[in-house]
Amino acid sequence: MELKTKYHGVLNYEEKDVIIFKKGIPGFDKLEKFILVPAEENSLFGILQSIEDTDIGIVVASPFNACKNYEFDIDDDKMSELNIKDNKDVLVVNTVTLNSKLENITINLKAPIVINTNDKIGEQLILDNVDYPIKYPLFKGEV
Repeated sequence: MELKTKYHGVLNYEEKDVIIFKKGIPGFDKLEKFILVPAEENSLFGILQSIEDTDIGIVVASPFNACKNYEFDIDDDKMSELNIKDNKDVLVVNTVTLNSKLENITINLKAPIVINTNDKIGEQLILDNVDYPIKYPLFKGEV
């Protein structure tokens, strides 16, 4: 299928690529269907693109690019809700705030997006860990 997006041109995807966010994503609560595509300009980033509103594409990146020791626990209820049976079936990305200055690009370590790659179910979690800030410099080093 073809998706004509506002900022990222025409994206091709298949139904099996669609990730369902049953609760939406904070700020985009009414949107449930997204695809994750690599950013053309830089392979470090991905775009979580809504297929319901082609104007909405959220820039994401792996938290491990900013913080190699990044970790958090997912409780049993959330594991069940996302149908996660094995850690290898989990993809974690975090939202990124872009800036024209490299040192001002930040990643939100406080709210990871967890995706079950088998069942294509996702949810953005809000962590209790006070060590993970909402705006952490992506190109700085360790937390």
